Amino acid sequence: MKKAISVLLVVLLFASLTVPAFAEEKTTYTIGICNFVDDASLNQIIANIRARLSELESDKISFNILEDNCNLDANVMNQIITNFLAQKADLLVGVATPVAMGMQAATEDNKVPVVFAAVSDPLGAGLVDSLEAPGANITGTSDYLDTNAVMNLIFAANPDADLIGLLYNVSEDSSTAPIAAAKEYLDAKGVKYIERTGTTVDEVMLAAEALVSAGVDAVFTPTDNTVMNAELAIYETFAEAKIPHYTGADSFALNGAFLGYGVDYANLGVETANMIAEILLDGKDPGTVPVKTFDNGTATVNTDTCAALGLDYDKIAETFAPFCTKVQPITTAESFDDLAA
Repeated sequence: MKKAISVLLVVLLFASLTVPAFAEEKTTYTIGICNFVDDASLNQIIANIRARLSELESDKISFNILEDNCNLDANVMNQIITNFLAQKADLLVGVATPVAMGMQAATEDNKVPVVFAAVSDPLGAGLVDSLEAPGANITGTSDYLDTNAVMNLIFAANPDADLIGLLYNVSEDSSTAPIAAAKEYLDAKGVKYIERTGTTVDEVMLAAEALVSAGVDAVFTPTDNTVMNAELAIYETFAEAKIPHYTGADSFALNGAFLGYGVDYANLGVETANMIAEILLDGKDPGTVPVKTFDNGTATVNTDTCAALGLDYDKIAETFAPFCTKVQPITTAESFDDLAA
């Protein structure tokens, strides 16, 4: 009996030397990300959110990421948000204005933190009280577009342009302010413009054909997700008619538009993830975290389309240089991953 007790004591002593007195539990945060539509810019944002959050994981912290895409459908979007909340998400991420607004409405009572990404006009959309102090349970990153800068590029390339096409989805909040700014710019310059809109890919294709028939000298589209979704279907229409398409994001240029001007969406995704970390890991109140904005100074020119338009890329880059922080080339592809492959 004494021998058995001695053996037991030795076993217990060995266990006490090899196993910590207590094991520190790992904290897992559940994050629900809803994308508005499958397009290169928004996909790039989510990829970089995921990558940055992965970098922030440790033996004490992990992230359980729930991701879904509503593909422009408001009913599907609301169901996705409901599912995230039912799964007890600690924080929601809304990619693009409509999703951010849906998440804001769904969390008014439960106060689950919301971080939006790529909202062009968070103040105008009523998401925040101010960019410096958003208020409530929401903050995020903005891809605000400097419309005048894009207009300057149009007339730098073609000083004689006298009819500009405006192509956008009239129901998208991201297009409201930039289109109004474009009209104000063109009115002040005494240049005529024609508007054509669409809410689906087919409607955007018809709108593009109508602008060609109208004989526009150039077409402007802001950070409009509907047109972005249709770019691969319309870029050849403009290129064959020798009409340059100026747009509000490099993903348009990736998908064939002549020029995309705006923010670095990869960096926007990283900064969105950093804001998520500030809230979940540092305990910050989202309503006190300022909305993050970015320099809009990069002009991305599609060299394939540039050639199809009969333009020389080197000359275009030289012409645009005084109006941009950087001018960079890109070739036509469906996604940024295709370029890296």
